[in-house]
Amino acid sequence: MATARVLALVSLALLASLASPFGSVARAQRADSARAAARRAVAQDSTRTHNRVIAPPLSPRRAFLTSFLLPGSAQSILGRNKAAVLFLAFEGAAISMIHESSADVREARRGLGDSVIVAFPETAGGTPTTIPGRFTDALVRTRKSHVEDWIAVLVANHLFAGADAYVASHLWDVPIELAVKATGQGTAVVASLHWR
Repeated sequence: MATARVLALVSLALLASLASPFGSVARAQRADSARAAARRAVAQDSTRTHNRVIAPPLSPRRAFLTSFLLPGSAQSILGRNKAAVLFLAFEGAAISMIHESSADVREARRGLGDSVIVAFPETAGGTPTTIPGRFTDALVRTRKSHVEDWIAVLVANHLFAGADAYVASHLWDVPIELAVKATGQGTAVVASLHWR
């Protein structure tokens, strides 16, 4: 038993004497500064790349104003060509219908006092029998309201185009893909959003 204790003490002393030179060598060693600098640079670069915000070609305010003044213009600058075509098509349809409805109002106003002859008198000097024409004050008011409705559609198209451009400029660096897919239960709109 005493021999075992002596052996244990000797082995501990031996380990302590061996560990001290290695410990001093380990303490004397320095980390490779080139590797540490490279690791720090890679970490900073990946943080910068992850946090980097890609600036849109138009600021949100400028995108709103541009598309409000000419619907579809900011969408085409932001690369949203389908939305640009859609807003431009609504713009053309609204302007065309305003023009058509205005022509209808002018026609109704011109024919407001007209009458239709339904019977001629038997004698040469008599007055023919007439009835009022189809254009009335109510029809003129109805056609005026059509013009006002199409003007409201035009203004709404400008506002929606501006709001769409504003949102598109804010979400410039968020990739979203929309698709229409047929499923077993019908048709579904699928949106894919990829976070960076």
